Amino acid sequence: MTGTGPWVFFLAFVLVVASVLLVLAYRAMKKQKATTAGQAGEIRKLNETLLRQNQRLQELNEEKRQIISVVSHDLKGPFNRIFALTQLMGLSGDNLTDDQKEYVGKIHQMAVDGLHMVRNLLDSRTIDEEALAPRLGPVDLGALVVSFVKGYEQMALGKGIGLVFNGPGNLSVTADRHYLGRVLDNLLSNAIKFSPSGKEVAVMLEEREGNVVLTVKDEGPGISEADQENLYLRFRKLSAKPTGGESSTGLGLAIVKTLVEKMGGTITCDSREGEGTSFILSLKKEGPA
Repeated sequence: MTGTGPWVFFLAFVLVVASVLLVLAYRAMKKQKATTAGQAGEIRKLNETLLRQNQRLQELNEEKRQIISVVSHDLKGPFNRIFALTQLMGLSGDNLTDDQKEYVGKIHQMAVDGLHMVRNLLDSRTIDEEALAPRLGPVDLGALVVSFVKGYEQMALGKGIGLVFNGPGNLSVTADRHYLGRVLDNLLSNAIKFSPSGKEVAVMLEEREGNVVLTVKDEGPGISEADQENLYLRFRKLSAKPTGGESSTGLGLAIVKTLVEKMGGTITCDSREGEGTSFILSLKKEGPA
């Protein structure tokens, strides 16, 4: 018996240690389980909060769509009627005094400005909904540019700004005609909007290495380096202000960049403060290079 005593003591010691370890392990497991249950509860609460926030964001997005729909349908019509009326009044301007002609011109400009804003809001909504599939085909960019330049001559004249075009009138590109119209609309209106009286806006068209390059250059205040970093962000207004009190939504250039890239083209900006701004659009020439 005396020979087996130490072994019995050792086995008893091992059993006690094992029991203690089992108890400690059991307590640790219970604690871990409680911690896990607590974390699961927190995660569940966070998921519920995120779900509520997501539902609210969806509601806000739907409200935004409804507001834009109201803008497009309820404001576009009145602006169009005001625009048409001011054109008619301008045609019969012989019966108006100089002051009245000036007021009609200002009303006409406000109608143009309002229509431009509505169109940009509609374009922004279309981009958000990703319903923007270009219909690419041959477009006579030269003829289209000439048409838009003529259309903006009156607006430039009203601000005392010269608007000139230099280039051939028969260069065709592979593009979407509607997209090109919106791009020209934004670039020309911006150039005139930010140019002071007595300056000139030049529109140039040329062929370079199988591409057709359109440049719209103004003699306005230029764009700072800080503004150029955010140039194509939506709803980001630049530090330069329109010179005739026109409105600006901060959407035009973002829409231009999106439309140009969807047509496979590029657009760049060359500007320095106090030296004017040039926007350079490049599109693939239609037909053999």
